[in-house]
Amino acid sequence: MVNRNRSLILTVTALACSSRGFAQAGSDWMTSSSDAQRSSWIRSDRKISLESMQKPGFELVWKMPLERGDAQLTSPALLDFYISYRGFRTLGFFGSVANRIIALDTDLARVEWEKSFGSTAAATGTPQCPGGMTSSVARPTRTGYPLMFSSRGFGRGDYAKSGVGEPYNGAVTLKTAQPVRVPRRRPAPVSEEFNPFAPHVEYVMALAADGRLHSLWASNGNEAKDALPFIPPNAHALGLMVFDDTAYAATTGNCGGVENGIWALNLTNGKVAHWRTSAESMAGNAGFAAGPDGILYAAAGSELVALAPKTLEPVAIYKANGARFTSTPVVFPFNGKNLIAVTTSDGRLQLFDAAALGKGKSLDSSKPVLGVDGSAGALATWQDDIGDRWIVVPVSAAAAAGLQGVHSNGAVTNGAIVAWKVDTRDGKVQLQPAWISRDMVSPLPPIVVNDVIFALSAGKDGSSNAVLYALDPATGKDIWSSGSTIGSYATSGGGLAAGGTRVYVATHDGAQYAFGFPIEH
Repeated sequence: MVNRNRSLILTVTALACSSRGFAQAGSDWMTSSSDAQRSSWIRSDRKISLESMQKPGFELVWKMPLERGDAQLTSPALLDFYISYRGFRTLGFFGSVANRIIALDTDLARVEWEKSFGSTAAATGTPQCPGGMTSSVARPTRTGYPLMFSSRGFGRGDYAKSGVGEPYNGAVTLKTAQPVRVPRRRPAPVSEEFNPFAPHVEYVMALAADGRLHSLWASNGNEAKDALPFIPPNAHALGLMVFDDTAYAATTGNCGGVENGIWALNLTNGKVAHWRTSAESMAGNAGFAAGPDGILYAAAGSELVALAPKTLEPVAIYKANGARFTSTPVVFPFNGKNLIAVTTSDGRLQLFDAAALGKGKSLDSSKPVLGVDGSAGALATWQDDIGDRWIVVPVSAAAAAGLQGVHSNGAVTNGAIVAWKVDTRDGKVQLQPAWISRDMVSPLPPIVVNDVIFALSAGKDGSSNAVLYALDPATGKDIWSSGSTIGSYATSGGGLAAGGTRVYVATHDGAQYAFGFPIEH
């Protein structure tokens, strides 16, 4: 009986700390493309796996009309486990171009609270400059590679090292797993250390149409302090991210006369830094990625730039010859290095060593098979059980003819998902094409949950609806499909998100779909 009670106490204690711990372990979708590195990878879902997806049970669990007409929804920020004054909650925070946030209990498909930030120009917007609240909402996160904790065991999100740490500091791997200090939920003195047993408040951050940054309590949407001026109003903002007491966002399209680039807001003193680019737009749909050391990587025009955290001073610049970048960078560890993957307009996927970005060459470049008539938007990357590193890319044009000797899942006439392995041959890092998925109509950037790839065939207005597919990571074969369940087409403004055993799809008509395994209550 004593052992049982002790186990219960330990379990409850772990759960009480889990809303922050799970986020660091890679189970919560914190910002656009999930984490600071924009990996689009949820490492530790409790139910979704390659085995479970090949059995009955994964289905539409709810659909909610959260907006009307063209007031599209952004991808959510998710909080898988939260203990509030209302009890236990699994929450999703959905932004809207109509300049508001809707917080849902994603288990019960119930609105917890809503918050509007006033009038918006969304009704008169264009696809390039939609107006309103354009960036996804975000939760404060960290820049260290997320840890992995799942049914397959507890592991690291980056490369392994051996060695014994200093007394009371643990193994050296613990230090490399968290290369920067844990971010605070509110501005706090640098000397303050996080105590997982102390009460803390969970915040959701939102960048409104007027350019002010709002910090809202996850429990009820209230704000303890006034919103902070961040960027000029009526901009097209992308990729809001918050770490180390600083908020970051990108602006693109010169919308509202706002210069394109990256913005940084110091949450302690309210000071704003701005890196400007002369390019017509920022590459991709998330604006930038952050490495484990807090360095930001942004692609615009023909330049891939590394920017210092907080100040946004350029650290290194790579200039592509005769091509422009077409995706948000993604950062990942490989053989002791931090690598950057990004696509270019000549149809290539390219790899860079983050530490040697300014030396003027890429580590490797794929053949030009991605299709030059569209943007990849964002990439997804993951590491499988045997340690192989993968990258998957959405393709907006026929790609099969350009890849020889890879596994194909049928003729590609509209679009597809293409997978590469990152490998080492003769001491050099190389991209090895692995497979091409089935044909998809305007596929959006895929996401990865544990070892399952989710890809969305977005469809087209008046001709086809969106279809969600689950793909085998080794072959690209579809192992599950939503069929005709989704009633409209999707756009790149929403994209996919996952967390808490759910996969989320937003459609053009303002509806939010949640797919998963039904939960008993």
